[in-house]
Amino acid sequence: MEKKKAKNIHEIKIEITGDEWKRKLDETFNKVIKTIKIDGFRQGKAPRNVYEKKYGKNALVVEAVDGSMQDAYKKALDKLKDVPVVQPTVAIEKADESGVTYVFTFTTKPEVKIKKYTGLNVKKETVKVTKKDVDTEIEKMRKEYADLQVKDGKAEVGDTVIIDFEGFDGDKAFDGGKAENYSLELGSNSFIPGFEEALVGVKAGDKKDVNVTFPEDYHASELKGKPVVFKVTVHEVKTKVYPELNEEFFLDLGLNDVKTKEDLEKTIKKTMTEQKEYEAENKYIDDLFEELLKQTTIEVPHELVHEEIDRMIEQYEERLKMQGITLEQFYKFTNSNEEQLKNQMHEEAEKRVKLRFAIDEIIALEKIEVTEEEALKDAEEKSKKHAMDKDEYVKAFGGIEMLKYDVKVQKVLDILKS
Repeated sequence: MEKKKAKNIHEIKIEITGDEWKRKLDETFNKVIKTIKIDGFRQGKAPRNVYEKKYGKNALVVEAVDGSMQDAYKKALDKLKDVPVVQPTVAIEKADESGVTYVFTFTTKPEVKIKKYTGLNVKKETVKVTKKDVDTEIEKMRKEYADLQVKDGKAEVGDTVIIDFEGFDGDKAFDGGKAENYSLELGSNSFIPGFEEALVGVKAGDKKDVNVTFPEDYHASELKGKPVVFKVTVHEVKTKVYPELNEEFFLDLGLNDVKTKEDLEKTIKKTMTEQKEYEAENKYIDDLFEELLKQTTIEVPHELVHEEIDRMIEQYEERLKMQGITLEQFYKFTNSNEEQLKNQMHEEAEKRVKLRFAIDEIIALEKIEVTEEEALKDAEEKSKKHAMDKDEYVKAFGGIEMLKYDVKVQKVLDILKS
């Protein structure tokens, strides 16, 4: 007997009665009696009426209900004639000496309606790397490899001053306001507003009182909004000396084949173009999927959303571990908790589940099939890009079926782009 609550929610009753239930009770008794000792009888030898008198007839029924559930589940699956997308729930409607009635609730694939999945009018961004982009990247490299050299003149923005300082609130030095031989790059905005600006123009050997006011949102409550004075002694002023664009610098960058500035510009342009192409392609795919979701109507099973959220939290926890942070520490640092994190992830999790159903619907509509040979060929190409053995790549990816599905998704993408 089947009762549909919604198009993809199925309630199926499975009854075990009569001789079948009698056999289940007998099997259950024969199994249970071997594990217990009843006074006056050797273990496993007490008759059934003695067992029932001691433990009650219902005890055997409870054991038989648990023992029969797997068989009942298989019968329910046969009746369902579909594949559940989440773990089903089960309720016991009735259970006594005459029989048991299980009620299984299955959630199957929901109805997916896609208005259209071709002609989505999503365009890929045109990638362009200008000479200015290349020049900016070269200057960034030179800055990273710049040497600090002592200079005799006055400190300018961009220079580094080596200083001792101590902060005073009135005549009293405050905690955390003192340091010696501290390196401070002027213009880095790493100190409270006004401090670095006041040191522009100082020279080695100078002593200077710097008057500043702590911001209202400063972390130390006793200093919020307070006017203070820092007594500063300047030991050295250093300036950045940028490397010349020569072979020595190119070798420092690890660019053995680069010999001239023109070679460097070509190499950087190629690298930047490849990176921008990669980013543009990823954005293009994201935009296509976003538009597909707009064209898709589906009632997403909430159980699947919760499963996806749990998966996302596991992945997030792994990323935190790589930074040496536990999930508990993250909650403490951010003054949050698991429930808040799950709420933040809910919308994204729902989109992911909805997208999977939309992709599967297109695979079915387009009758997309992928052979093992196709999947392995794709794996071989990708394993080379990742400098991995093909078999290792297949294993790391999750096996041949996962690879076949990945190729199907690629074919769906080709259709979305068409």
